[in-house]
Amino acid sequence: MSESVVLHIKGRVLTGPDDVRDELWVVDGRVTYERPTGAREVTTVQGWALPGLVDAHCHVGLDAHGPVDEATSEKQALTEREAGTLLLRDAGSPSDTRWIDDREDLPRIIRAGRHIARTRRYIRNYAHEIEPEDLVAYVAREARRGDGWVKLVGDWIDRETGDLSACWPRGAVEAAIAEAHRLGARVTAHCFAEETLAPLVEAGIDCIEHATGLTEETIPLFAERGVAIVPTLVNIATFPALAAGGEKKFPAWASHMRSLHERRYDTVRAAYDAGVPIFAGTDAGGSLAHGLIAQEVAELTKAGIPPVDALAATTWGARRWLGRPGLEEGAPADLVVYDGDPRADVRVLGAPRRVVLRGRVVG
Repeated sequence: MSESVVLHIKGRVLTGPDDVRDELWVVDGRVTYERPTGAREVTTVQGWALPGLVDAHCHVGLDAHGPVDEATSEKQALTEREAGTLLLRDAGSPSDTRWIDDREDLPRIIRAGRHIARTRRYIRNYAHEIEPEDLVAYVAREARRGDGWVKLVGDWIDRETGDLSACWPRGAVEAAIAEAHRLGARVTAHCFAEETLAPLVEAGIDCIEHATGLTEETIPLFAERGVAIVPTLVNIATFPALAAGGEKKFPAWASHMRSLHERRYDTVRAAYDAGVPIFAGTDAGGSLAHGLIAQEVAELTKAGIPPVDALAATTWGARRWLGRPGLEEGAPADLVVYDGDPRADVRVLGAPRRVVLRGRVVG
């Protein structure tokens, strides 16, 4: 090889739950396990290395009030990078963040376009708010704008009933999901309520966000169809406060939200036990801060998911699900180094020692 600057990661390199190597090298921004020759300069970093973490439900370009400017979006992305989160599935944003793709120092983003919601059935300034007859057209639009994903709002509070209810009739959802699949995109949906889930799964949906309404009747359906969930437990932790704020106007909804919160860990563990694919996501960027992926992984373990599987939900497994490489030979060198073994204690994720993005040490 020609003379170049080389990064040497030495200690333990976790390329999978049971695949541990002693070292890797970064040459020209890519991973190699062959010791390079002729290096002009070698920088060595010691510790436990993982593929860059994944937040599978994140919103760059969004805050509690709607779209934000580029400076705020940049700050959000940098916060994720500092936390070791180097791959984000942006599960809906009204902002155009394509400019981030040109920044070598910012995480990679897989976009789902803008949320698609029923009229007056979601947070103001977030979504395209439409009626069922327009759903197919809007799904096609966002499928073309996104990076292989489309985001629906599957349920929300219905002001007439005072509780959560499904937003879309079955026929409209079936046609919309079929159109997304025809265009090569997968579809996910925000869902809290119980009755929303089975029709969406039977219509062919690929993933459900939050999935607090899973029951012993619907969990087997998810497992059979291979429909993934992203529980966003750090977001579900906010349900009691939300319920308190809406209690006076919508008491049935408030009671329902508290019930979903109280059984959240049991719900996630039952899904895990049934073989439902589970991935880590925080819902950062709406009302939640960015950089919370370590807390979300810890929450998955509180739900009873074994640490190594909770770790997979933000590393090897999540990257495979999203079609992005880990630390295999020739892959782009996006990795995080820690002082301890995160398989033994996932809290290690909260304190990255070094962050390497596109082969450069950035933190």
